[in-house]
Amino acid sequence: MAKELVTMSRKEIDRLGVIRRVLERRLTKRKAGELMGLSARQVRRLCTAYERFGPGGLASWKRGMPSNHRLPEELRQRALAIVRDQYSDFGPTLALEKLQELHDVHVAKETLRKWMAEAGIWATRKTRLPKVHQPRQRRSCLGELVQIDGSPHAWFEERGPACTLLVYVDDATGKLMELRFVNSESAFDYFASTESYLRRHGKPVAFYSDKHSIFRLYHQGATGRAEGTTQFGRALAELNIDIICANSPQAKGRVERMNETLQDRLVKELRLRGISTMEEGNAFLPGYMEDYNHRFGRAPRNAHDAHRPLQDGEDLTQIFSWQEERTLSHNLTVHFKRRTYLVEPGPTTSHLGGKRVRVHEWKDGRVEIHAGGTSLPYSIFEQDPCITQGAIVENKRLGAVLAVIQKAQIERDRARLASKKLTVREKDRIRAAWEESAPAPAPRVDPKKRTSLPSQEADVST
Repeated sequence: MAKELVTMSRKEIDRLGVIRRVLERRLTKRKAGELMGLSARQVRRLCTAYERFGPGGLASWKRGMPSNHRLPEELRQRALAIVRDQYSDFGPTLALEKLQELHDVHVAKETLRKWMAEAGIWATRKTRLPKVHQPRQRRSCLGELVQIDGSPHAWFEERGPACTLLVYVDDATGKLMELRFVNSESAFDYFASTESYLRRHGKPVAFYSDKHSIFRLYHQGATGRAEGTTQFGRALAELNIDIICANSPQAKGRVERMNETLQDRLVKELRLRGISTMEEGNAFLPGYMEDYNHRFGRAPRNAHDAHRPLQDGEDLTQIFSWQEERTLSHNLTVHFKRRTYLVEPGPTTSHLGGKRVRVHEWKDGRVEIHAGGTSLPYSIFEQDPCITQGAIVENKRLGAVLAVIQKAQIERDRARLASKKLTVREKDRIRAAWEESAPAPAPRVDPKKRTSLPSQEADVST
């Protein structure tokens, strides 16, 4: 009985050399077993197979034969028939879920993936055609299309914390139009950067961005006004500026390549100047942009500047605020971000009950309530006051009571900081309030000059 020569593995080729040395009596079977990790009996079996079938005798007899644990062919045909008829555009994972839930077909996910690939229903990564990203011509005019993106990076290396650089690049000239260091990408940071851009250059035709939630809405009604509009998109719509979202990073390759360039050149410039904070970095960026554009900017094909000037009625401070619509109750109250605002009743506000108003919020936490373009006076209703009304405290115990109150306030602030409902900006405001309210350190008194200092008054709390 002859055995066909099959492809041998590296392990079997190594065994071939050892078996030949055994047959040539240059190596004992026991020593050969120690080298190959086999017993002397297995070495004798391999020697016999080599003598009868040659090198092919050392290869496994089961190679190329179907597994004894393979699934029935009927199951394979049934699963493929169901997938081909009902789930031809499903991926293997989702198709397997439907087969298990609706058709009582239970196989492994990778087994179904292999079956679908062999049947031509599913294309594996190796067989998929690579995506082709053909180059696009630059726009012809300055300000016709401005690509924007945020680049998180260790811009100050080990000298400072990592932060994000907001980058605005003109598509026609490749010039840097706006740079700003921020903690992270947020609507307020893009508001500030875009406002600075508009005051410096004017209004471009369109901004080109990725699909970040700041630019593209993933659920309805985020602004309480227009469906499918983010706060940033709402602000640009008021200024008659379009926002275009790219389907892939390659589509906005201009700003992506600029990010890589800045992560190399700008980082080294910051290192040479010893800049380690965002404040110092933002002060350095205007000069850096001017120098970069002078050396690497290119002239547009058309000398026309597509930027438009700001109109007289376009108040950027009002437009670049967080705006949400609310219904003013008949009691003239408005609920906004877990706080209740009481609109002061009067001749100009009493008739507004039940009508829609617009709440404006700025980066510093300032809030305004507008109705018909007019700011309404209001006060904040404190639902959880720090001290209960009518609390009577003797003067002797005032210090102890205030200490307890201060401790309770700190605990409440700590609980708010641990809450996931607050934004990072709101938590920063709480920490800033802590620093402002922290008592100043007591002045040091020189023991030698103690008698010359004025005597301190006794603490009334004692």
